[in-house]
Amino acid sequence: MSELLFEIGTEEIPAGFQKPALAQLKQNFIDQAKELNLSHGSVVTMGTPRRFALLVEDLADRQPDSREELLGPSKQAGFDDDGNPTKAAMGFARSKGADVADLQVVETNKGEYLMLVQERKGLATAELLPDLLADLMEGFSFAKSMHWGSGTAMFARPVQWIVALHNGKVVSFSHGGISASNVSRGHRFMSNNNVSLQGVTGYKESLAEVFVQVDQNERRDAVLTEIEKAVAATLDPSTASVAVDEALVDTVCNLVEKPFGVCGSFDAKFLQLPDEALITSMREHQKYFPVVDKDNNLLPNFVAVNNTKVKDINLTRTGHERVLRARLEDAFFFFASDKEKKLEDRLNDLTGIIFQAKLGTMLEKTDRIVKLAGLLAEQFIPGSVEEACRAARLCKTDLLTDMVGEFPSLQGNMGSAYALEDGETDGVALAIKEHYLPKRAGAELPSSSIGAVVGLADRLDTLSGCFGIGQVPTGTTDPFGLRRIALGILHIVEHFGWTLSLNDIVHKALSLYGDKVNGSSETVDQVIAFIRGRFVNDQLAAGVDGEAVDAVTSVEFDDVNDSLAKINALAAIRGEDAFSVLAASFKRIRNIIKKNSATDVTESLLMEQAEKNLAAVYKQVKIDVQPLLGASDYNGALSAMLVLKEPVDDFFNEVMVMDEDEAIRTNRLNLLTAISTLFLRVGDISKMQSN
Repeated sequence: MSELLFEIGTEEIPAGFQKPALAQLKQNFIDQAKELNLSHGSVVTMGTPRRFALLVEDLADRQPDSREELLGPSKQAGFDDDGNPTKAAMGFARSKGADVADLQVVETNKGEYLMLVQERKGLATAELLPDLLADLMEGFSFAKSMHWGSGTAMFARPVQWIVALHNGKVVSFSHGGISASNVSRGHRFMSNNNVSLQGVTGYKESLAEVFVQVDQNERRDAVLTEIEKAVAATLDPSTASVAVDEALVDTVCNLVEKPFGVCGSFDAKFLQLPDEALITSMREHQKYFPVVDKDNNLLPNFVAVNNTKVKDINLTRTGHERVLRARLEDAFFFFASDKEKKLEDRLNDLTGIIFQAKLGTMLEKTDRIVKLAGLLAEQFIPGSVEEACRAARLCKTDLLTDMVGEFPSLQGNMGSAYALEDGETDGVALAIKEHYLPKRAGAELPSSSIGAVVGLADRLDTLSGCFGIGQVPTGTTDPFGLRRIALGILHIVEHFGWTLSLNDIVHKALSLYGDKVNGSSETVDQVIAFIRGRFVNDQLAAGVDGEAVDAVTSVEFDDVNDSLAKINALAAIRGEDAFSVLAASFKRIRNIIKKNSATDVTESLLMEQAEKNLAAVYKQVKIDVQPLLGASDYNGALSAMLVLKEPVDDFFNEVMVMDEDEAIRTNRLNLLTAISTLFLRVGDISKMQSN
């Protein structure tokens, strides 16, 4: 067994590129090793802004020898009557790089066939690595790549060095004019010198000596430690702490090779800014962490993380403070300027923002959102219709503010802040902020019903409008984020437990567009099918019984929470012994009735005792089940339906459904159709036969 160390040294690579690139590096190696039949132990990737590293342990010294039996054409097709090889035999041998003389005749269960046996001696790993590593260099997929100088090699940033060591020996290969060696480099500012590496063992320690924390997990922990130390060195740690943003920690970790924290301050006047605006000003451009008191209120302080240790920390602190002051002055100016004009007064200016070329302006969208929000509010929060419509009316106006223009991520947050400044109610202000929630799958949901109603209206308008003009997601193309929008609709409705007919509300959303869109029933069906697809995927991802999901959604999907109740009931009852047998019988029923839709049963046409008994039991079960179905008690309804198991079994054992007498045959089909119709009120249980 051997080991492999592979390091790609570069100019500083953007923070967002690093995690995906390291994942690709690891997976690409695993895939190529599998293809080459090279066994290996642990595969670890490490990285900083200036390097990607692959560390492989217990790598096989060589490929195993292999023997492959390749079956060709039949003997009859491979040789003519005189025993001479035909074009089929010669072509087969040639395609495998062999001669006809190498072919042998073997007996198979189909007769005599030609076979070529190829035995290959495994190659040494050292012979395979140059091509393997070259392929790894070419295997990265970055959001943006570049080439430099006169070369044609592409990478996220110019490659400066390559380390490739197999059992401590350099692997001879090159990329873009750079030959692999055992020489890496230290920290750009603190030890910009060459460093010789020996291999996987001692790799981290060797780089640590030149001030590089190459393990990203350890470096991330160091970032957290540094920001806490920086606050403790400047402020009282019992009253001040860092407001840790995990995403920002990840970003900062990928901006430095070794972190050094420093705590600075800013003028307390900037605390007049809304918290979101102040935090965003620090985070988005400067990558600074805010500092809060024990009650989580912002303090006039921040923490920056440097990529180098400085002699004069005060000089560094002053530099950070000066840069941040300029940012905050801009934000302060934007905030003051924006407040001079009320949100209501900005409404007509939304005509200057195009929502979508075929769907009109943002003002037109706002008018539709108001109407949809009003309808939804009347159904779900009748006491807050006026607030919901008001929030819907103002929810997009902050797109016209300077603050959102500078920081687009603040849309909704700034609208909420300005709404309070304008004297709007707390409910309206909160709804303006929360109508954008959830921003992605698994993210925070609206806390207020008003915000949820406005958010639903906004999403339904976008989804319906895009489908109405044929802007349907295909493959990985989804420019309007309709998949995310559909999930948002589902999660909001589910979270609040609302009873909502998707068919009705989508039809209404399309009708509000007038002749701008195709508002046909086919378009409605397309939208519902799209939402259903997201629902099914979401349930499967959550580990819900897939067959129960299919059983329900294949019959009907209109009310999200009603569908969930049915799915849960089916998933719960499938453990009953009688259920699996009944599910199999139900499949038989579905196959027999096919296109029959009538459910009228004439008692005088019931000839056999088994069918009389089944009809009687069904009649009673229907009476028992109707109120349970009406109350959405699907658990109770399914339990009551299980009584049909034995009568159905007896029916199929003793009764010939397809009787020669047409009236009797039709009556029996109608009885089975009636039973099927009753079960379909919950779901198609024939799809739930596996254990």
